[in-house]
Formats: sequence, C-alpha cells, structure tokens
Amino acid sequence: MKARLPKGYSNGGNQNIQQLARQAQKMQEEMDEATKELDEKEYSATAGGGQVNAVVTGALEIKSLEISKEVVDPEDIDMLSDLVIAAVNEAIRKARDEKAATMDRISGGLNVPGLF
Repeated sequence: MKARLPKGYSNGGNQNIQQLARQAQKMQEEMDEATKELDEKEYSATAGGGQVNAVVTGALEIKSLEISKEVVDPEDIDMLSDLVIAAVNEAIRKARDEKAATMDRISGGLNVPGLF
C-alpha cells in the first residue's frame, strides 16, 4: 500500500521547506543587525530626583555614572548605593525592553529557542 501525504505536501514540500529556511535566515540576519545597533545605543535613567544619572549601552555595560555632590553624605552611604543601583537598574530595564520589543517586531512574536 502506498502512503499518502496530506493535502498541500506533495511535490511542493521541499520548496516550502526551502522557502521557510530562507525566511528564517532572513529573520536571523535582521535580528543580528538589530542587536548590533541596539548594543551600541545608549539608555539613561536617573534616581533621587536627578541627583544620580546612569547611562548604559544596549550591551548592558555602564557607560557613565554621574552623582551630584549634594547627594554624597559620608554618614549615609547606603542611600547613595540605593540611588546608584536604582538608576543603573532602570537604564538596564530600558535597554532590555527595547531589545525585546525590537526582536518581537522582527519575529512577529515567534519565540524560537536559540534563534536570538
């Protein structure tokens, strides 16, 4: 007895797979390009009413950290640490959110493990 393929899978199956592979390769190239651009972009955030300003890159590296003299109190180092952490974490969140939104836009919401 001869096996039958489901409708739409005969004769065009290889072409469909090749077309899908080309689309996946194009999507991967777009994601790689977007990742490169986003890694170079800078994201900033402030804490303490603007007294601490952190700038990170899209690669999640701290580029600069500005601390106002008014917020430096040798008796309250914990508050300064908290402000620095808050500013850096917010800048990192902004970078991650934009990257996630960009990748989602490129992939159309498709979540393929290992693709990005």
